Order: sequence, then structure tokens, then C-alpha cells
Amino acid sequence: MKIKEAADRLNLSARAIRFYEAKGLIAPSKQEDNRYRQFGEEDIWRLQTIVALRESGMPVSEIRKALEAIRTDEGSSPLLYFLELQRSVMASKWVEMKQILETTDEMIETLKSRRELPLDDIYALAEGSRRLREQRAWKDRWGFDRQASAHDRLVREDQHRYKDYDEALGWIVRLVSPLRGEKGLDIGTGTGNLAGLLIDAGAAMAGVDQSGGMLKECERKYPAMETKLGNFLALPYLDGKFDFVVSSFALHHLNRNQTGMAIREMQRVLRPGGRICIADRMEEIDRESIADAAEDTDKSGSESRSESRSESRSAEPASVQELVSMLEASGYITKQRRINDSLHVILAATLR
Repeated sequence: MKIKEAADRLNLSARAIRFYEAKGLIAPSKQEDNRYRQFGEEDIWRLQTIVALRESGMPVSEIRKALEAIRTDEGSSPLLYFLELQRSVMASKWVEMKQILETTDEMIETLKSRRELPLDDIYALAEGSRRLREQRAWKDRWGFDRQASAHDRLVREDQHRYKDYDEALGWIVRLVSPLRGEKGLDIGTGTGNLAGLLIDAGAAMAGVDQSGGMLKECERKYPAMETKLGNFLALPYLDGKFDFVVSSFALHHLNRNQTGMAIREMQRVLRPGGRICIADRMEEIDRESIADAAEDTDKSGSESRSESRSESRSAEPASVQELVSMLEASGYITKQRRINDSLHVILAATLR
């Protein structure tokens, strides 16, 4: 079909389509005799995806990167990826809307209880909502799509990043001890190594990863496994879907603030009594270090230094003790296993 018909079908202007073409988001074929653009089925799907992502607020530069990651295996269609990409973005927006609703509910309750809503409270709630929105903005700074095909080889060869990898995954399986038929979610599943072990143990596994390339490798190894694009901060599932959530060698990509958000997302998709098990490289720090910033605020002239230190620490990954504290503050009892100097496995469960 020509550009006018494509525009009419998608309720777009021809000018918008030309803009997306100029930005490199689409490349329709052109007739040899008159150079008119010709839009096929895949072009229409691609345009529809672009429109959906733009409506979600995604900038053109990020849409281009997302579309460049489309899986193009021989004999496969990119249409499934288009839909998965849209679903991932919609899930992220849904989580964000839930946060906005919770903030609004908090303001309503404050107004009901105090008969007023001071401007300072409004500003504080708005600022908190803004920070959460910024923290949830996920960007792949690690190039996992490029690493996907070589990931399993790197796991075997890179003894710095993946030292005692097999042992850590084995401990997750032992600690989770899935009952046959229990449904589990592996976050940052990569090529599915951990999920595969849990499938062998009798669990029905789903995997989430922000890398389409990693998911492609996972699907190749475990074709029956459910996989979805997503990340720790916006899991693409409704509430209460899983009996347990696991993750290995992935949580350290989050900072401290994001880790707290990730725990809340894990809780959200777990059924009552669900459990969490995480293996990762984490530093150990004493509890006195965690309290240093708070103590500094009591000293004359040190408040600005304390705020600066707090902001710096919040940008770093959570330590073992901090992760355990977050989980226990969320109502879990925890069990830890230290694999080596930096690698730890933590099980978090509730009393049934």
C-alpha cells in the first residue's frame, strides 16, 4: 500500500510517517518507476509499534535502539517481537500509573486525617513520585544483546565475574526446592541457565530479561519456556502470578534505591507465601557504616556532607546487609549462604 493508505489505517499523517523514515525508524521499499513508497505488512506492524512507543513517552533515539534489536532468525517473523516490545513498555507504564495512584491515595488520606494538605507535603509527594519515575527509567548500559551469543562461553571462561557460577545456581535450586508444578519467575534470565535447572527440578518457569538477544538464546535452549521482555523495575506480569521469584548475577546492576523498588515488584507478582532467592556478587559492610550518614546529620555543619554521602551511596549497588535489611523490612525471614568472598545467595520467605 502507498503512504496515504498506510497513514489512514494507522490514523497518522503522511508527514509523521516521513518523519519516522527520516529518523531511520522505518525503511519502506520504493517502486522503481516512480519511487513511490510501498508499505508491506511488516512495515505497518513496525509503524504501529513506533506509534505505541511514542505514545508511552519513549524518545525516538530509544525507539531506534529497541527496533534495532529485533530478532531476525531465518524463518522467524519480527511481528512477535513488535508485540513483546509494546507489552514490555505498557507494563512499565502500568507500574508507573500504580505508583501515581498510590501517591494520590496518600495525599487523599493526609487531607482526610489532617483536614488540610500543606504545600510542602504536596511538593514532597511530587518529588518522591518524580524520583521513583527516574529510578524506573531503565537503560541497557551493558550491551547484553551483543554478548548474548557468547554468554554461556563467557560464564565458563570469565572466572572474575562468574566465579563459582554453577555452585551458586545449584544453591538457589536447593534453597527454593520447588514443588512439582510450582510456577517460578527468573528475572534477568539471560540464556536461561538457572531457569533450566529449576525446570529440571519440576517447576514451570517463566523468564524476564531486558535483552531480546538473551531471550532469543534462552528460547533456543528451552523452547517451551515462557519469556518476556522486561526488567526488575517493571515486571510484565499481573499481581500474584508466581510461587517463587529467583535471580542470579543480575541484581548488582541496580543501585540501592532501585533495589528497594525491585523487591516491591517481586512481592507484587508473588502469591501469598511466595519466596525470593537471589545469588549475586555483593560487598559486605558492617551496620555501623550504614548508620554513619544518619549520625553525621547530628553534627554541626555536617548536614550537606551527609546528604552528599547519602546520594553517592544510593547510586551504588546494595550490600549483603542492606539487601537482607530491605527483605526483612518487607516482612520476610532470610537465610544466607556465602559462596566466596563476594558471591552470596539469599533466600527470603514468609511464615506460612
